Amino acid sequence: MKWKWSTLDPKKNECPFPFKPWRAAPKRINGEAAENVKYEKKMVIDNILEAIGETPLVRLNYIPKMFGVRCQVYVKCDYLNPGGSIKDRIAYRMVELAEEMGKLKPGMTIIEPSSGNTGIGLALVAAVKGYRCIIVMPEKMSQEKENILLALGAEVVRTPTEASFLDLKSHIGVAFRLQKELPNAIILDQYTNIANPLEHYDKTAEELLYALDDNLDMLVAGAGTGGTISGIGHKLKEVCPKCKIVGVDPIGSILSDPEHSEVSAYEVEGIGYDFIPTVLDRDIINLWMRSNDKDSFETSRLLAKHEGLLCGGSAGANVFCAMQAAKELTENQRCVVILPDGITNYMTKFVDDEWMKCRLFRT
Repeated sequence: MKWKWSTLDPKKNECPFPFKPWRAAPKRINGEAAENVKYEKKMVIDNILEAIGETPLVRLNYIPKMFGVRCQVYVKCDYLNPGGSIKDRIAYRMVELAEEMGKLKPGMTIIEPSSGNTGIGLALVAAVKGYRCIIVMPEKMSQEKENILLALGAEVVRTPTEASFLDLKSHIGVAFRLQKELPNAIILDQYTNIANPLEHYDKTAEELLYALDDNLDMLVAGAGTGGTISGIGHKLKEVCPKCKIVGVDPIGSILSDPEHSEVSAYEVEGIGYDFIPTVLDRDIINLWMRSNDKDSFETSRLLAKHEGLLCGGSAGANVFCAMQAAKELTENQRCVVILPDGITNYMTKFVDDEWMKCRLFRT
């Protein structure tokens, strides 16, 4: 299933591989405006997978004033997905696509290298569909994520955080070794799987456009695999060509500047990498902003304290960077920020004052 962004036809809102019609989303017909698109969310569903997506878009009321931002700022609360993160979306679609293509069959094992959230999403899908699931993730990732994976019936393998993606001891290297060793195992590979960005192109972006009547001026999203910002970004550029796409990359990652960035350790989970994933289309991003741990975690705590939004560290990184980028927007303009995951994954990390003090993020 090899592909490149340059080979995709931006005029076709569809997967280039055989695939059943996707679950309900705001459906455009002949390019009609969002105000004419109608759809209803079912309140009674057959299983938890049908609850994935259609997350709330919430206006920030306090924090923009703190930072002197004049525009309307909305946050997409994807931490309210059943598995607690935006990665539920791509996990479901990757599994469905693999099943439709005959690559994933009953009795097989799903293996995935993950920073935790995609792993949780896949474990959730595997629990409902009856697959064995093995998630390989770096030691840096929180114990809470491992506990959730175990609760969902997944098996967890930890790898050294410092191992580069080319190292056989890395989470990617170990995952591919396990695939070779275990019979009937498949790696869906979020880093290269076209279902990752297409899920956000087909659905997440359409939810935003529907909610805001096709009127967005700026999108701010973190980049890990890059599927979220690439998929949403492509759709927004088609409907709102002037919308500015802002990517958030932590200091220590190379995504924003592969040629000049140095790889180093950082605490925020789920964004940044030491390689460029296939699903990341850097050309769709108008502006990169670098985040740091202290501002990211402090902003996450502010979101909880002043907005009632219980989100994770990458959400804090996105909002902090958005508060800098959105200062150029006027009162009538709109900025949307993605909140990828929730605070429950980090109760023993940035939520804990002592943890913050030990790392000099607080005094």
